[in-house]
Amino acid sequence: MKRQNADGDTARPPGMVDVARLAGVSPQTVSRTLAGHPNVQEKTRAKVLAAVDQLGYRKNNAARMLSSGRSRTIGVVMLQTNFYSRTAVLYGIESAARDVGYTVSTATTSSLDTSAIESALSRLADQGVEGVVLAVPLTHASSRIEQLTSSIPTVTIDGSRTSATEVVAVDQSLAARLATRHLLELGHETVWHVAGPGEWLDAASRARGWRDTLEEAGRAVPPELEGDWSPASGYRNGLILGRIPDVTAVFVASDEMAFGVIRALHELGRRVPEEISVVGVDDIALAEYCSPSLTTVAQPFAQMGGLAVAHLLRHLKDPDAPVEPASVEPALIVRGSTAAARSEDR
Repeated sequence: MKRQNADGDTARPPGMVDVARLAGVSPQTVSRTLAGHPNVQEKTRAKVLAAVDQLGYRKNNAARMLSSGRSRTIGVVMLQTNFYSRTAVLYGIESAARDVGYTVSTATTSSLDTSAIESALSRLADQGVEGVVLAVPLTHASSRIEQLTSSIPTVTIDGSRTSATEVVAVDQSLAARLATRHLLELGHETVWHVAGPGEWLDAASRARGWRDTLEEAGRAVPPELEGDWSPASGYRNGLILGRIPDVTAVFVASDEMAFGVIRALHELGRRVPEEISVVGVDDIALAEYCSPSLTTVAQPFAQMGGLAVAHLLRHLKDPDAPVEPASVEPALIVRGSTAAARSEDR
């Protein structure tokens, strides 16, 4: 996260004077260019913008930063969604930030495209945030994302990572192992899986943990079904699973999809858990109140958000502190949707 000059010393963030020097213009010209002044020649504008990109200079748009050099604001990049997990993580971030006198500025993305994440990070950088929590599944970091996360202290969750970030993550492979082992220990010969979207790192880790657990136990690995985190996608997959006589146990990659699976099984006359046991992931508030109550692997979303803020503040206080990724362990919550396999199924 730390920027250094050619001599290895910690460098201050580039300022308007540095941009002016590199572009061969006055600081006033830099200011007019960045303000979109119409009297700046196009050739001059191009030189200034090239210098801005080369130096990674960001505008300060908060008046309080002029006097204190600090905005006391943490930026958060999140996918625009109504998933419970995103709301819970943001709640944890906002609560932890508020406790130490920081505010939170959120930039949402409508997709997981690299360009959309770049744009969100740029918006936060232009606001002068002191640090960023990157709460999207970043499978590929572009050079622009690397540049932005190198110039602004950044903590990633959801398993994402760049070369200059700290990582706060739940062990998603362990979450899958806990769910799959639970079902195998109940006597089920194998476990089917409804996975999340392939572009999500969490979904890939859960699918890998499920597959590895079955292989290590010497069990057959059924075909993987894929959903999109929504109850509707769980319902569609449940209609498939409910028509396969050999299915007795299903590990679903989210509680919301598990609700859809259980609904479909009910409609098909397949009893849960008497005929088919179902395990979800997340332990959202509704999990305890569905019928039957859902066995699930709890994820400490609020704790993750608070831990991300703690990592950011630690770095802001001591930029030389060693980077230590933090992993949070999930926990299996056993409820009414799982039961021992029937003797005829063993």
